[in-house]
Amino acid sequence: MTKSPRRQDLPAIPPLIHQALLNPLLQEEELLTLCDAARQLGFGGVCVSLTHLEVVRRRLGGQGPVKLIATVAFPFGALPAELKQAQAEWAAAHGAEALEVTPDWSALVNGRANSFAEELAAIAALDLPMTVVLDVNQLNEAQLALAAEAAMDAGAASLQAGNGFGAAVSADQIRELRQLTRGRCAIKAAGGIRELEQALDLVKAGAIALGTGHGPALVKALRQPR
Repeated sequence: MTKSPRRQDLPAIPPLIHQALLNPLLQEEELLTLCDAARQLGFGGVCVSLTHLEVVRRRLGGQGPVKLIATVAFPFGALPAELKQAQAEWAAAHGAEALEVTPDWSALVNGRANSFAEELAAIAALDLPMTVVLDVNQLNEAQLALAAEAAMDAGAASLQAGNGFGAAVSADQIRELRQLTRGRCAIKAAGGIRELEQALDLVKAGAIALGTGHGPALVKALRQPR
């Protein structure tokens, strides 16, 4: 298959996909099928709740090209810091290779930026790559800038634009995050990524990972003749 000029300018898409396995209604057979698809299609990772972490670790086997990413305090981050820390430590002890952490938005919007950052720094000290989930649909410009700066100072390896709630993540939001990060950390797009052209727009804007529940469908569309 000949790539379109647009696709030739972009990195390979499958390794950028982080297949989300976060639907609490997923049946175990579907969960395992999606794990197998992630390996077969060459995805960069699977993102799981703590409930499914051990099952997915066993299915993936030892560490390989598909990174096992565990969510902490997903989706709203509304947990005491010690419980969030306990979740992160449990995930690390049960095979997680990276953490996707929803921070304490209440602390941020109520002027406690130090508390917001200290909670993240304690999790970053576990020495697993940490993605911090930023709710770009609800934070205003000043809050987003403060959150990004605090998360990077706390040791975030990546900032995630979107938590899957509300409007789909946009290329403009990725570009805004890219300006805020100034190359200090990576950017992951998540939320409503269903169409290939949308995914390509997000990558072109600067996303180096795509969190989506529709990874196999994106690859199928990618393989269609152009």
